[in-house]
Amino acid sequence: MKKIIFTTVALIMFFSKNVMSSNYDKIFFDLKINNISGEVIDLKKYKNKVILVVNTASYCGFTKQYGDLQKLWDRYKSDGLIVLGIPSNSFNQEKDNENEIKEFCEVNFNINFPMTSIYEVKGDNAHEIYKWAEKNYGKSTIPKWNFHKILINKKGKIEDTYSSFTKPTSNKVVNNIKNLLKVE
Repeated sequence: MKKIIFTTVALIMFFSKNVMSSNYDKIFFDLKINNISGEVIDLKKYKNKVILVVNTASYCGFTKQYGDLQKLWDRYKSDGLIVLGIPSNSFNQEKDNENEIKEFCEVNFNINFPMTSIYEVKGDNAHEIYKWAEKNYGKSTIPKWNFHKILINKKGKIEDTYSSFTKPTSNKVVNNIKNLLKVE
């Protein structure tokens, strides 16, 4: 019997997400970030919205996910979804400056969801959003590659994370967004 209990507990620990217990001394809406034009975005303006934070890059095999992110934005923005693209060169696959990124996104994908300035998304130089996410949710928030996704609920807390391989329009992501937005 002890062996079964030990095995069960071990399996649960192995397959469960690495989620840290947190009191959330700050929530997502307490943070700020610069938009792609260099102006400060006070994330309080997104309060009571569902946010999908995605670290993006122009020269990545997952770059075509921009199209799916735009589809999500088009479909659910009126219901309260914000897609927030955070260009990053943490994996050496981003253009040199924000103007080039903005033009690339507009010309190739007709992107009109909010985009930020270029930021690091891992390590000591990561933007505060990513440090906050790791502190409050654990290692699953640290991007292992471009187009990693973090879903923030209306209370400003992390709901889930998705790897680069998970398409933004996958049932898993869309169903979680729809549940948080309370839409069909």
